[in-house]
Amino acid sequence: MSTSFNRILVHAVWSTKYRQKLIYSSIEKEIHEFIKAKFNDMGCSVVIINGMPDHVHCLFLMSRTKSISEIIKFVKGSSSHYINERKLLNTNFMWQIGYGAFSVDHSNIDYIANYIRNQKRHHKMNDVWVDHEIDITQ
Repeated sequence: MSTSFNRILVHAVWSTKYRQKLIYSSIEKEIHEFIKAKFNDMGCSVVIINGMPDHVHCLFLMSRTKSISEIIKFVKGSSSHYINERKLLNTNFMWQIGYGAFSVDHSNIDYIANYIRNQKRHHKMNDVWVDHEIDITQ
């Protein structure tokens, strides 16, 4: 085979430093759009991105040439730089060190995408998937 091919879906989640609720609804869409663009820059296709004021969930197709750690490091670094450079907040913004990354079977795309799409409802009803949420106490 002369080319490489993969179809690896990843559900990634990461949080703001100290789980500070800094991703306000007034800037959430802009941040998510920027993050999506950075995933695209890394050769990843985003299925859906959403989150809460203190964390982000993203379902994406992996790049053929980059590792998960390279992708997340780039996305987190460039997005925190963007938030600070554009002064979207009155305070310095940082992401928490680390992330969660979960492989997703293609038969479960709709199920995972729906969970990400309805983040606010899941958190409001305390109906979150503990394994897919970040716990900074660990």
